[in-house]
Amino acid sequence: MKKIIVLISGTGSNLQAIIDACAQGRIQATVQAVFSTRSHVQGLERARDANIPSYAIRPSDYADRAAFDDALIRHIDEYAPDLVVLAGYMRILTPHFVAHYTGRLINIHPSLLPKYPGLHTHRRALENGDSEHGASVHFVTEELDGGPVILQATVPVFPGDDEALVAARVRHQEHAIYPLVISWFVDNRLVMRDGTAWLDGQRLPPQGYAADE
Repeated sequence: MKKIIVLISGTGSNLQAIIDACAQGRIQATVQAVFSTRSHVQGLERARDANIPSYAIRPSDYADRAAFDDALIRHIDEYAPDLVVLAGYMRILTPHFVAHYTGRLINIHPSLLPKYPGLHTHRRALENGDSEHGASVHFVTEELDGGPVILQATVPVFPGDDEALVAARVRHQEHAIYPLVISWFVDNRLVMRDGTAWLDGQRLPPQGYAADE
């Protein structure tokens, strides 16, 4: 059975969705360990409740970004993972880290990429008067939130919505699409090749898999 490492920084709601999918057999893999950039966050409690080894590795304990990422790589590689999953991991990775896990490093981002890379995506969607918003699962490359998109989920934005309402709507979709993409990867259906995402031997379009095509 394939092995997954999850990196978090906060509440770990997507981590919980992944843990549940593994327990239910929707993902044929095991979460080997969870690493957080912060101590005393709910995500670490979720890992402990599921009897998954959990660690807080704080950037402030290292001289610089490179030293931190080197240490994180050493800890992760002790588990020899098939896939490294970023789930609310609020830290920009070094090129060395990304290169080390290229093709087996994925992230979920709360926008319909390429719109709104970076932070405050819900606020930006509201400020721009968008009628739809969503989430994207993508392979990680050196470009911030710029790797090839695998799958997106769209949600409506209604007049009178605030950030909390939009965030909750997006999060609900995240919990559905992230485990699905992970299952594709562990079932050897999904790969990154030539800088693009491929599913079942077919190159995916820029917006990722579209079920109605």
